[in-house]
Amino acid sequence: MPTGPISDSGELRLFVALWPGARVRAAIEHRRAGWTWPPGTTPVAPARLHLTLHFIGAFPAARLPALQQALRLPCPRFELGFGAGEVWRGGIAVLRPRSVPAAIAGLHAEIGDALRGIGLGVETRAFRPHVTLARHADGARPPADELSVAWPVRDFVLVASRAGAYQRLALPR
Repeated sequence: MPTGPISDSGELRLFVALWPGARVRAAIEHRRAGWTWPPGTTPVAPARLHLTLHFIGAFPAARLPALQQALRLPCPRFELGFGAGEVWRGGIAVLRPRSVPAAIAGLHAEIGDALRGIGLGVETRAFRPHVTLARHADGARPPADELSVAWPVRDFVLVASRAGAYQRLALPR
């Protein structure tokens, strides 16, 4: 994922996410290859696979330092194990955790509190952690078995989506 300077003018499109390491990413890609996909499915590029904790959306670049400071939070250590996969309404193919560890629910809540603390709104729907595998996937069929790799979570990232690429932004720790 590219890194580099951010101009302090304009707006950024931001989200906070868990980012898998190479081993977990490869396992997710391998799992995705076992699905039966209908024509027109749009797979998520391997370098973009992630689990969104909070979508921020348009955010003034000039306020980025305040956001980065607000996200100066510890990340609990935990593992995610995934189920077989599912297709949600709207043709979104996902992998969801077999269970939602208390640590990820707590991290989601803590980040939400930090975002509200600097005046940002947060999603009000229930948190459904997942990794999006593909879009336009109505009729896709996942393999019957579960993904057999555990994702060791040690950190979260702030990400800017710019010109079709994702860029990790520094967070003070």
